[in-house]
Amino acid sequence: MKKTPLLFLCHRIPFPPNKGDKIRSFNILKMLSAHFDVYLASFVDDPYDWQYAGKLDEYCQEAFLLNQNKTFSKLKGLKAFVSGKSISECYYANRKMQDWVDETIDRKQISQVFIYSSVMAMFTQKHVQKLHQVVDYVDVDSDKWRQYALSKSGISKWVYNREHQKLQAFENRVAEDSAHALFVSGPEADLFKQQVPSQTQGKVSGMLNGVDIDFFSPSAELEPLNEGNPDVVFTGAMDYWANVDAVLWFVKHVWPKVRQHKPTATFYVVGGNPTTAILALDGTLGIHITGRVKDVRPYIKQARISVAPLQIARGIQNKVLEALAMAKPVIATSMAIEGIEAQTENIKVTDDADVFSKLVCDYIDLSCEAPENRQWIIENLKWTATLSGLPNLFKA
Repeated sequence: MKKTPLLFLCHRIPFPPNKGDKIRSFNILKMLSAHFDVYLASFVDDPYDWQYAGKLDEYCQEAFLLNQNKTFSKLKGLKAFVSGKSISECYYANRKMQDWVDETIDRKQISQVFIYSSVMAMFTQKHVQKLHQVVDYVDVDSDKWRQYALSKSGISKWVYNREHQKLQAFENRVAEDSAHALFVSGPEADLFKQQVPSQTQGKVSGMLNGVDIDFFSPSAELEPLNEGNPDVVFTGAMDYWANVDAVLWFVKHVWPKVRQHKPTATFYVVGGNPTTAILALDGTLGIHITGRVKDVRPYIKQARISVAPLQIARGIQNKVLEALAMAKPVIATSMAIEGIEAQTENIKVTDDADVFSKLVCDYIDLSCEAPENRQWIIENLKWTATLSGLPNLFKA
């Protein structure tokens, strides 16, 4: 049966769902494809993901994918300093993308659009008066730049502060032009409301992430690890600045204290594209840097404890949700747990390195499972429940 056409713009190909933003964008795509004929356009910034392009045919009438060279895009970002725009806008600006959006809106007479990541709204600006536009910001990206600036000095501090201000202004304009502005949690939505006029605040709301509880299950049949069991595990894309910063903080301030008491303890950092600074840790003090893996679940399942020591964060951390769903104890900083309202015996929150290290040692000794963590996920964060209201945000 023919359904209403929907334009879906996404800053990164929403498949495979193997990292935070793609897990959310894929599940949203899956939900919306049941209600609309989806015309998807997105960038592909990792050559590894091209092998999955055909997988989108199950969910889309058309999928327009453009290769995004990160080095070239960073050079484009420099135009921001002469154009007066944010670096993020210049980074993603693309004539081919704009032409496809213009042509598809006209050819398919599209009046409804879903945008994943506010920066992609630049491609609908000339059409926005005739569109019913729903934007999933996910996080308040501009605030990340403010946080980055706090740890910088000199010209770097100026650049980060400038990006915070320019991107915030862009985010606000997008919200004014849209019917709905979504964020990954209530606190994240409340933060955004503080930066927009009162007449825009009513458009802003939270839409929680979910977890595939059948996939992230402690009873799932998984291949055992060949390289030994991790005591402590951290999962996440290791070319993402906040994840890199979290691991470096943990290794500098927490892990040496753990090794003083547990000389054979192991720490596994599981995630693709590790930076030079992360790779340099491999083989030291029981630290293992895996790089990209086919499946993160065996590492979570066989670890004694999952950690999320983020010092900079916005929104909800999928790494925490997945560990909870796998019935693992979690130790997290207050930044990493923000937006997750679970309060169980085996979720520990601390920003103090000494307390963090003691908790890690305690859980290595306990070697316990945390079924109550999984139960909380089942009761609160299944994708079918968290996304149930999304189709209602569009015109019938």
